[in-house]
Amino acid sequence: MTTFSAPVIEIRDLHKSYGDLEVLRGVDLTAPRGHVVSLIGSSGSGKSTLLRCCNLLENSQEGTIRFEGEPVQWQGSGLNRHPSDRHQVMRIRTNLSMVFQQFNLWSHMTILQNVMEAPLTVLKQPRAEVEARARALLDKVGIGDKADAFPAMLSGGQQQRAAIARALCMEPRALLFDEPTSALDPELEQEVVKVIKQLADEGRTMLLVTHDMRLAADVSDHVVFLHQGRIEEEGPPETLFGAPRTERLRQFLRATEPA
Repeated sequence: MTTFSAPVIEIRDLHKSYGDLEVLRGVDLTAPRGHVVSLIGSSGSGKSTLLRCCNLLENSQEGTIRFEGEPVQWQGSGLNRHPSDRHQVMRIRTNLSMVFQQFNLWSHMTILQNVMEAPLTVLKQPRAEVEARARALLDKVGIGDKADAFPAMLSGGQQQRAAIARALCMEPRALLFDEPTSALDPELEQEVVKVIKQLADEGRTMLLVTHDMRLAADVSDHVVFLHQGRIEEEGPPETLFGAPRTERLRQFLRATEPA
């Protein structure tokens, strides 16, 4: 970790509503460089919404968001608040690559084309450079032999690994994972978990929304437990999973234990 550099992501007093439904109720979150921060909690607790607010896929109604120390510029207020600088939004999004639960690969493109598309069209990088990086990343996640296949020809685990390679090809400052294994059966899930653990070992900055408590315990530097849009408890994984302080977290962990 770079001790004196600004966190990659820093959020203070974030509020997010959908009409009258308040989903986030004053959340603080910091993702230091080189750290893995996992977000856990029941369905509807606000985990995925918080992740989408981080890279400005969702607009928050109140609070500050800083990317590497730079505050997001807003205009309007309440439900009408939105970023005022579209160039800033684009720059932040290209540096916060997101891996979704349902892969979101383009079905009409090969796996290699999927991985190359954003660096070519968004970053305008040279094709030869992008292709070499894309092939190396497909090898890295263990599907280099699937470069010319189409998504429908791959298993769910292989498609998710392709989605991770696509995110990495943008050379982002941080990776955002939204339940990356929840659509997979247990055997295929382990393929993806192995890649995520490898990225954590490399010191990648990651924000990880997950239902897999073992994965959160294994890869995280910091774990945040959300309950009803607020942070109920947070800290290092050995504390949250080994000695939870609140009854709500204890109940949650009991409910997620394997049968």
